Amino acid sequence: MCAPLVMEAVAKQISRRALLGAGLGLLAGRAVAQAQVPGKAFSRAVDLTHELSPEVPLFPGAEPMRITTLVTVRQNGYYGNRLDLWEHSGTHMDAPAHFAEGGLTAEKLPVETLIAPLAVIHIHEKAARDPDAQVTLDDLLAYERQHGRLPKGALVAMHSGWEARWKDPKAFLNQDASGTLHFPGFSPEAAEFLVREREIVGVGVDTLSLDFGPSKDFKAHLILLGAGKYGLENLANLAQVPPAGALIFVGAPKHRGASGGPVRAVAVW
Repeated sequence: MCAPLVMEAVAKQISRRALLGAGLGLLAGRAVAQAQVPGKAFSRAVDLTHELSPEVPLFPGAEPMRITTLVTVRQNGYYGNRLDLWEHSGTHMDAPAHFAEGGLTAEKLPVETLIAPLAVIHIHEKAARDPDAQVTLDDLLAYERQHGRLPKGALVAMHSGWEARWKDPKAFLNQDASGTLHFPGFSPEAAEFLVREREIVGVGVDTLSLDFGPSKDFKAHLILLGAGKYGLENLANLAQVPPAGALIFVGAPKHRGASGGPVRAVAVW
C-alpha cells in the first residue's frame, strides 16, 4: 500500500501433501489468468497477480520500479536484469512489520499461512456507485449467511471491480482536486471482527490499500497488521474465483527484513 510519505503520517492459515506439491508445480508454470489443471488435487487455477512493470499504479510518493538489462543472450550468452523497486509495488504483500513495531517481517511468516482457504467478498455493485465503498461487518455476516462461517486460517479478499482501472494509474488512484484518493477498502469495524471473532491469516484487496482511499489514520492496516495478519494489495482476477471453496497460494517475498514485497498469488479449486 503505502509509500514512505504515508508511513510518516501513520507513525506518529484434499491432502496437504498433494496440494503443496501441486501448488509448487503450478507456481512454476506458464502465466495465464485461468487454466484447467488436469491430474491435480484441483481442476481450476486463476492467477491473481498483475504484471509488474514501471508503469503500474503506485501510492503517491513511491518511485516507479526500474528494470535495467545487464546482459543479453546475443552479447553475453545469457539474459538478466537488475530490478530496483519499492517493496510495495504491483500485486504485493504488507507484512505485519509494515505497520506494527516488532511485527513479523515477510520472510518470517509461517509457511502454512501462505496456503489458505480463500473467501471472496463481492462489493463491486456498491463500489460502482460509491468509490469510497468499504467491506463492512454487514458484508461479512451476509457472506456467512450464504456460504457458511469463514473457515479457520482463511484469507478474506475484497472484490470491488477496481482492477478494471489498473492500466490507467490516474483512474486507479482516483484523486480529487485536493489530492485525496478515492477507492474501496476494508472498514475498521470489519477488520476488528476478522481479527477478534474469526481465525484468519490475512486479507486481500484489488485496490492500492487495505484501507479505503480517503483514510488518514489507516485503522484497518493498524488493526490487521497489528494482530499479526498480512495483507495482499492490488490483487487481480478475483471475479473469476468462486466466493467460497478455493485455496490461495501466496508466493511471498523472502528477502531479509521485508516489510512486504511483490507476490505471485494463485487461486485453485
